[in-house]
Amino acid sequence: MIRRSLGRKIRHLRVRKRLFGSGSRPRLCVFKSSRHIYAQIVNDELGKIIVTASTLSPEIKTKVSKLKKTEAAALVGELLAEKSKGAGIKSVSFDKGGYAYHGRVKVLAEACRKGGLEF
Repeated sequence: MIRRSLGRKIRHLRVRKRLFGSGSRPRLCVFKSSRHIYAQIVNDELGKIIVTASTLSPEIKTKVSKLKKTEAAALVGELLAEKSKGAGIKSVSFDKGGYAYHGRVKVLAEACRKGGLEF
């Protein structure tokens, strides 16, 4: 029997074989733990993280402590979209990190779209 985390890593590697973040269209990757959610916009050509946001970001950390996890994911998505505008990023490839497009991952993606990012 494969452990849940190992199964997720296998799914993520399968997707990463064909998903690549370039300078014109970087990759938005998501990681979630039991308490927090993290999102990064990465340029894989240069191997650089361009923008990052999480529930631990100082801009939203105090607000997040009183919210449910899905509501916190929406705040992270809005913050990421706002930061990406400042970095001049308009469109990204969405890498859901081996997770199902459901719950916190879906809410984060929709908040990013609402904030102006194109997938």
